[in-house]
Amino acid sequence: MIGDRTVIRLTKTFGALYLASLLMQLGSTLLMTYLALRLNAMGSSETAGGALMAANALGMVLGGWVGRSLIAQVGHIRTYAACAGLIAAAVLAHEFSTSLPFWLVLRGLVGLAMMCQLMVLESWLNDQARTEQRGSVLALYMVASYVGMMLGQLALSLDEGLGIRALLGVAMVFALCSVPVALTRSAHPTAVPAASIDLRLFLRRIPQSLVTILVSGMINGSFYGLAAIYASKQGLETAQVGQFMALTIGAGLLAQLPLGWLSDRLPRASLIRAVAVLLVLISLPLAFNQTPAFVTLLWFGSAIGFLQFCLYPLGVALANDNMEPHLRVSLSGMLLITFGVGACIGPLIAGVLMEFFGTSSFYFFYAGSAALLALCVGQAKVTGKHLQKDAPLQHPVTPNGIASSNLVSVGDPVGECIERR
Repeated sequence: MIGDRTVIRLTKTFGALYLASLLMQLGSTLLMTYLALRLNAMGSSETAGGALMAANALGMVLGGWVGRSLIAQVGHIRTYAACAGLIAAAVLAHEFSTSLPFWLVLRGLVGLAMMCQLMVLESWLNDQARTEQRGSVLALYMVASYVGMMLGQLALSLDEGLGIRALLGVAMVFALCSVPVALTRSAHPTAVPAASIDLRLFLRRIPQSLVTILVSGMINGSFYGLAAIYASKQGLETAQVGQFMALTIGAGLLAQLPLGWLSDRLPRASLIRAVAVLLVLISLPLAFNQTPAFVTLLWFGSAIGFLQFCLYPLGVALANDNMEPHLRVSLSGMLLITFGVGACIGPLIAGVLMEFFGTSSFYFFYAGSAALLALCVGQAKVTGKHLQKDAPLQHPVTPNGIASSNLVSVGDPVGECIERR
């Protein structure tokens, strides 16, 4: 646990970066849910909602390469400020047209720019945090991110009519998030070249982890792209949709405490399999119930959120268990790509299922994906030949369908991961 004095000291040191992260996640989650509900109100298909999330995820994957180049050429603060301006402009541009191809381009731009911003913040934190405090520094960073994500969902209640005020709010938040970064007095991190990715090595050594990360991307990408549409089609009002989304995300945050404790005491592959099986069992009641009550939706949604946000950190921790320290930078890139692929294809598949087989197919997709993961992890064998004693435990994902605290290849090449405490 992090002591009160530690929290105060780290907040004083990194408060500007924490505040920037909170504002970013607030704006990002508000935008995603707002656009999903807006599409639904316009009569668009669920496939369109999934395509928006896929475009965002694809943009973030591409942003991993663009951000690396930008930071190296113009520095962290300029990169962050430029991307904040690009996002604010793209958000407001949604009012010029409701054409789906136009919105797909805008979502891709927002995803790309936000990935660059995440790289700036996380490389900055990893570079400036001392080895003995890195876990606490990034834990507080994730708390700030989760708080922003929940506030973004709750902010939906401020604009019940899905008017332009929500977009104005998102644009304002992204404009404001560059203020603390521009004014911070913290020392700037030093960029280092990233290691190349050896695909064959990772496929041979960590197949279980890659399948876990892929399925996690499919499920989480579908959640952020389509859960609001699912809830809206159940007859929920805009404020209730925000509450459902916020509670699910909050449950994911609460899951990280027992997850960290269990992951240090039980085999990670067994935990992944157990979480996947439980996710199947808890998803099926919502899949078979065509019109669940609001309270039922909240309870089951929270339980599902508690489980779904466990898959990514367990998958990353298992990967790091079997990878030498000097390979972990390239491992970060490999996991980022894998998660991004999952976040691209998951919403598309779930959207098609919802469109042709009904709204409840959303949770059939959850159950099917989790069942596939349980089967794959159950069949694979772990030899322990490459087991590392210093393997880190990672934090969960951002609301944009892309892994957080594991995507940094600009900054500290060894201490980019949170150390198991």
